[in-house]
Amino acid sequence: MSGTVAPMKDDDAITPRRMTRWPWAWACAVWAAAWLLMLGLDRHIGLAQAAITLVLASALAAIWLPLLSSLGTTLLAVMAFDWFLVPPKHAFAVELTEDMLLLAEILILSWVVTGLLARGRVLATRARRSARHADQMRRLGDALRDAEDPLRRGEALRRALEDLLGDTPKLLLLRNETPAPEDDQASTTLGDPSADDLVGMWHCVRLCRQFGPGTGHEQELPALYLPLRGAEDEAFGAAMVPVVPTEVRDDEVLVQAQALCDQMGQLLHRARTQRQAESAQARAQGQAVRNALLAAISHDYRTPLAAIMGAASSLRDQGGKLAPAQRERLAESIVAETRQLSRLTDNTLQLVRLDAPGVQLHLDWESPDELAGVAVERARKHHDPERRIKVWAEPGLPLVRCDAVLFSQMLENLIDNALKYSDPPAPVELDVRRHGEHIVFAVRDSGPGIEPQWREKIFDVFQRGDWRSGSSNSAAQRGAGVGLAVCRSIARAHGGELKLRQRSHGGSSFECWLPEEDAPRVDERDPTADGARP
Repeated sequence: MSGTVAPMKDDDAITPRRMTRWPWAWACAVWAAAWLLMLGLDRHIGLAQAAITLVLASALAAIWLPLLSSLGTTLLAVMAFDWFLVPPKHAFAVELTEDMLLLAEILILSWVVTGLLARGRVLATRARRSARHADQMRRLGDALRDAEDPLRRGEALRRALEDLLGDTPKLLLLRNETPAPEDDQASTTLGDPSADDLVGMWHCVRLCRQFGPGTGHEQELPALYLPLRGAEDEAFGAAMVPVVPTEVRDDEVLVQAQALCDQMGQLLHRARTQRQAESAQARAQGQAVRNALLAAISHDYRTPLAAIMGAASSLRDQGGKLAPAQRERLAESIVAETRQLSRLTDNTLQLVRLDAPGVQLHLDWESPDELAGVAVERARKHHDPERRIKVWAEPGLPLVRCDAVLFSQMLENLIDNALKYSDPPAPVELDVRRHGEHIVFAVRDSGPGIEPQWREKIFDVFQRGDWRSGSSNSAAQRGAGVGLAVCRSIARAHGGELKLRQRSHGGSSFECWLPEEDAPRVDERDPTADGARP
């Protein structure tokens, strides 16, 4: 249509310049039938019956004819009625007063009926247009609700505007919180707008006002600019539709086009508000976690620091008076408490690191039995002097892709946790096996188990040893409560999951399920990769 607003189809019947031959043909057929009837029965019916036929023909013809055409046609029909049927015939003179009154009544009645029909047709057209507009708004709302991608949302608006205006619009959608003209990173464009188009759309965004033909602002422009308004005096984009400046605009169509744009603007406004709320909530939660983490660390650092300080002071002030066995116990206490501080620090740093966005792991192909062996060796050295840990790995397991340091730390944390809650001489088992399409690392203990009300909370940060029932190990109550939270974060960072399963004969099994991947052959692996094993 070369940039014009397409009128609604229902308006065609009341728009003379768009009148086709078919409505006129129907009206002509009605008038022809009426005149054949009146002239053919002129000698058999009275003047009143003929007048009723004329009024009926006028009403039927008004169904297809525009108002002015119908009024003019009715006037000509009344004059022809006077010429052919009212005595004296073939003259416009009227002999009787009642005949003059009859002609006036025919004309007035026909015009009233024609006006009422035209008015009803206009109201029906507006009702249909309103229904179509409402349906269009509903369909656009459904499309905007179902589409998460802003580009797809923009395409939905473009289709709606094209269906309404008859030409393909161009869109500017803001990405950032505030407009930044000529910044490609601040916006998304649809429809390949030119540089001049972008200038106009940015101007529309900044002013938050429509302009172009029919808007009352800058009507000489060859395009219609509509802001995507989301709030008062704030636009989240703009739409541009090429138009002919001299084309008469339909106010209702412009109102509908602006309503469609505003629906998109309100959606973008809600999306921005939601992003701001989520960002504020994330910042608040992060600050709360940091505060709690600092409080927990400061609290849990006091005990080992006090023990280290006491042992070191004793060695410094009374070292010469102490027996060798006493000095050895004090040194062992310093080493043990220092190891506890180091473990607490490592877990805390890993938890903060894994919760950070965009964390990158140093992944490589590792042997499951070697991972288990390294974790058990470290656990026996630091936590298991009695060698209570039993390890078993299924033969022929495939390689797993993981960060060996992190994964070993997770297994060591699980083993240390199991040792804390299993009183000697109860063993702790590390079992590695294949289960379907997963490789499962299971750390099992024979402790008292976990109370049901705690089984959904044990992986939360700062949840400590009181969720175990019946453990007599005082070491279980120490720590900031980040060990299992770190373990789950490590498992999820590898695309796996850490699960808890209660054992039927007592105790718990913490199981890390890693998805099995297709490992490369030995000769395909990079021999220079860090941590690579043959």
